[in-house]
Amino acid sequence: MKRITMKDVALKAGVSTAAVSYVLNGKEGKVSETTLLKIQQAMAELNYIPDYSARSLASNRSNLIGVVIPQTEDQAQLLLENPFYSDLVCGIESQLRLKNYHLILSGVDKDKGYLDVSMQRNLDGAIIMGIYQEGFYEELKKVDIPIVLVDSYIEDAYFTTLGIDDEHGGKMATEHLLESGHTNIALVTGAIRKGGVIEKRYAGYRQALREANIFYNPDNVFEGSVSYEYGVEAGRLIAQDHPHITAVCATSDMVAIGVINGLNEFGKRVPDDISIIGFDDISYAKTFIPHLTTIGQHISSRGVMAAQLLIEAIEGKRESKQSNIVLPIELIKRDSVKVIP
Repeated sequence: MKRITMKDVALKAGVSTAAVSYVLNGKEGKVSETTLLKIQQAMAELNYIPDYSARSLASNRSNLIGVVIPQTEDQAQLLLENPFYSDLVCGIESQLRLKNYHLILSGVDKDKGYLDVSMQRNLDGAIIMGIYQEGFYEELKKVDIPIVLVDSYIEDAYFTTLGIDDEHGGKMATEHLLESGHTNIALVTGAIRKGGVIEKRYAGYRQALREANIFYNPDNVFEGSVSYEYGVEAGRLIAQDHPHITAVCATSDMVAIGVINGLNEFGKRVPDDISIIGFDDISYAKTFIPHLTTIGQHISSRGVMAAQLLIEAIEGKRESKQSNIVLPIELIKRDSVKVIP
């Protein structure tokens, strides 16, 4: 079967190949509206599929963006198991599609110091989520493309970073529990690694306790993974072995939901017996029963902004490559925290 080419479209529409090229490359303003309609009709009738690889060679641009999500300690399908990442990726993809870019999604193990094979493609730029070993970032710089880091505390002028004040968020969550009358507050968290968002949220938890003159009890810190499964496990432990705990600060909503279900298995009800606050405000937070009090960050909007920053860097529309953008967060009060008189 003969492949339909740009010349075929031009012949069918009765226009020049240059006019077709303008339309395919997003330069519709260079042709008249009548010509544009003729070309679009010809492409539809011929079922024409643009040859993006050929266009990439001609323009030295692929319009491909790599998006890398981390694999946590015990999860192979983080995108499917944690709505935080799916919401973030949806925001990125919507903006890329609007600007005629295409997304290549990849997962890279946190313990690996090398680029995934998808990063070896002729990418125009990349968005990297989470934290990795230092060697990983040095390899990224060798690729020599614009890169936006999301939720990373790497201090390197090569990268644009986008995130929130995680330490303030951890402090805000703990303070809400303290203000609600709780003093025996547990922290259920993923692995506390140097330089990561979890370490920052943990630091915020400790700071809030310190400022309230509450003794920090390391036995009240349940450190595992950022997963629903670990939340369930921690909820069971709290219900069985820690009757003094009246509130839980979880470093993600998925962990918080797991904790609630683990507590339920042993007859502990939220918030009647134990209060809980999450972090992120994923879509489940407002539909789960009880509706989850949490620290909200606008996840999808953050994805849109990450894509916008990257496209501006690719197209030379930003005055400076270096940028460290911190987005706002907010306390969202729902039904999972009980006020103790």
